[in-house]
Amino acid sequence: MAPLSLPISMQDVTKRYRTGRGVEHVDLEVGSGEVFAFLGPNGAGKTTTIRILLDLIRPDSGSVRLFGKELRSHSVDLRRRIGYLPGELSLYEDLTARELLTHFAHLRAGPDWSVIEMLTEAFGLEVDRAIKALSKGNRQKVGLVQAMMGDPELLILDEPTSGLDPLVQTQVHRLIRAAAAEGRTVFLSSHVLSEVGQVADRVGIIRDGAIVAVKGVADLRKQAVHYVDVRFTGDVAPAELVRQPEATRLPSEEGTVRLAVRGSLDPLLAVLAAHPVDDLTIRGPDLEDLFLSYLTNDDQMTAEAVEHGTG
Repeated sequence: MAPLSLPISMQDVTKRYRTGRGVEHVDLEVGSGEVFAFLGPNGAGKTTTIRILLDLIRPDSGSVRLFGKELRSHSVDLRRRIGYLPGELSLYEDLTARELLTHFAHLRAGPDWSVIEMLTEAFGLEVDRAIKALSKGNRQKVGLVQAMMGDPELLILDEPTSGLDPLVQTQVHRLIRAAAAEGRTVFLSSHVLSEVGQVADRVGIIRDGAIVAVKGVADLRKQAVHYVDVRFTGDVAPAELVRQPEATRLPSEEGTVRLAVRGSLDPLLAVLAAHPVDDLTIRGPDLEDLFLSYLTNDDQMTAEAVEHGTG
């Protein structure tokens, strides 16, 4: 897809504040039908980037295009194509959820209530209670419904499952993947790394205002570490196992060999097949460790990620 027709295209975008850095020289492209997760520690520049995409603030330099259109020149038209859930949700307290969602539907000239009802039922939202009487989780459901109800071409979701119980989180994940399957684009910011591994196609990681990595989740999964605990019925030299590609021995209980294996397990399993194995446990791949290696400022962790081809 040509860059000018991408749902999101940011080129050399910089935004500085008087009180400190915002973002520096951000280049980012997100395609149609993609779930793109945007990760970073607090203060890294996630919120600034999202506000720039919504034209709530404007960059000092650089180019921002949505669906091939320059954002500043087509702001009103482009906002009609976006559904947005803010990280800090503020709602009209005295209205019921039904009244609020009806109001939003009228502002957007649709959808009809049957579409809204499908979402409220999926989330288990009680629509006839005042917003001020709702729990944090139920307020979050209202925010999700207003973001999703118009079938927007671009969904920008900031911490979408905050405050939700696991069952509703699963429904949110299902709807995010369904939106992508329909060719719509989801730009997702989340601190829940396990969630990112479940729903995202690619991950962009920002730290100190700069993009430090953009990776496919499938590629990361191939590079992620499996942790293997093996106990043999006889004596087997651990060195034979460690000689396998990308295998590192870790401290373990007596009688157990524990290994960290990056990438394919096939070479190790071929060796194990030649020995009498009493017990075998495999955990992973651990995507969260890889995400954290980018998010942390710990030079040792970041260097390890680079060494293993993930940096």
